Amino acid sequence: MGENNSGTNQPKTVKTSSAPKAPWNAFATPLIGKGVRWAARVTKHGGSAFPGKVIERVDPTFLARTLGQLPLGVVLVSGTNGKTTTTRMVASMLADLGLKVFTNPTGSNFTRGVVSALLTEVNLAGKLDADIAVLELDEAYAVHFVRQVKPRYALLLNVMRDQLDRFGEIDTTAKLLSHVAEATSGTVVLNREDPRIAALAAKAPAGTEVRYFGLADDLKHYFPSDDDMATTVSVEAGAENGDSRGLPSDHSVAQFLPADVTLTAVGDHQATFRMDDRDYSTAVRLEGVYNLYNAAAALAVVRAVQKDAQALALPPAPTIRTGSLAARERAFADADADKLIAAVSRVTPAFGRGEIIDVKGSPVELLLVKNPMGFRLSLASFDPAGADTMIVINDEYADGRDMSWLWDVDFTSLRTSGVAMVSGVRAWDMALRLGYDQVPVAATDPDIESALTVFVNGNPGKPKHIYCTYTSMLKVRAALAQVANVADAGVGK
Repeated sequence: MGENNSGTNQPKTVKTSSAPKAPWNAFATPLIGKGVRWAARVTKHGGSAFPGKVIERVDPTFLARTLGQLPLGVVLVSGTNGKTTTTRMVASMLADLGLKVFTNPTGSNFTRGVVSALLTEVNLAGKLDADIAVLELDEAYAVHFVRQVKPRYALLLNVMRDQLDRFGEIDTTAKLLSHVAEATSGTVVLNREDPRIAALAAKAPAGTEVRYFGLADDLKHYFPSDDDMATTVSVEAGAENGDSRGLPSDHSVAQFLPADVTLTAVGDHQATFRMDDRDYSTAVRLEGVYNLYNAAAALAVVRAVQKDAQALALPPAPTIRTGSLAARERAFADADADKLIAAVSRVTPAFGRGEIIDVKGSPVELLLVKNPMGFRLSLASFDPAGADTMIVINDEYADGRDMSWLWDVDFTSLRTSGVAMVSGVRAWDMALRLGYDQVPVAATDPDIESALTVFVNGNPGKPKHIYCTYTSMLKVRAALAQVANVADAGVGK
């Protein structure tokens, strides 16, 4: 159950904050922003976040004023792994349960990206037609965001080594996320199994509730902490010398923290969640054990929002006008656990996170990888047997320039099946890394389009897995869109 770190369990009222004073030219902000967005699209110059960059300069309070309109506030989602998928889950579930939700599309997780996304939704009067916002924020930019907007809810997922050239070591990332916990006014939802995240409970202000999501003991081996990780080759070598270092350790502090939602079992498109001392099993459309754990996180924050909705002084349902905010809040507050679980079952994967594209009769699964934990979890979740494997590694800014993290990934599960194709800017580095884990590589081609053509046309009808970093995933999807039906991801618009 949820635990209030202020020492009380009394229902709290929904907190509001005063909107910042608008500059004299604020009346023109939506028109200016929409105009810049139109010009950027027509000229194909500036990128999807460019309108936000312009508006941040001409109207610095636009973000805070616009989000300050929302009656149920802002949910901020951040962490190293799973931000995009979990944000999609939370937004999808809240909408499924009746609320009007604003969320930022994939690729817009900087503050200016959020501003750009707002410009597409507000009317010319600056009004945002939504009850609540669910926003994915990059770990560093989340700090800038909370200086302007105090989130009512924060969901902090994990800290892992990711883009070391940007953040440094993981304690730096944890420090960034601590600022989010300190700024949250309603409820902070934390990963019980990540020691650095769980420790952020101490940063929550007095009166801010702290909740956790967690794993059953027999699932914890899927999620080693960053401190636990070592490649199988190094562990095997250590074992031969009588050295047990590198094997996962037991972070026993987690067992004393009560989880509001616990993932207790996983199967083939099946998951079981424990809430209020009862297990709920459901079919899911999500791929991979890590996405099912993200679903537990999403459930925990949705339950936190629902608890506040239930505490509101809402009129009886028969007296509420159909379609009104009160009607939506009442429907959401009254949704039982079975409805929450049903909402989880309907969530679909975010683009590139277990997304399956049919290419000439072959199911091609795109799997985003950007750090050791993410790559390890993907490899553990998708059996290479009976499938062709391709790995595409870029080192552009959005991927992180430092690719040394590839040496902390255990690739030995690919020894038997091998890798059919390696591509991307760092193709030869990736091929070398696979060689050290004794994984056979059939072909290496740094040119993504030509490599992809060879890969998808080989072995027609056979399932295919493509592991790729962020920018390489965008290029892979763009190339696949030339030969297959690829859903619009909302990137670059």
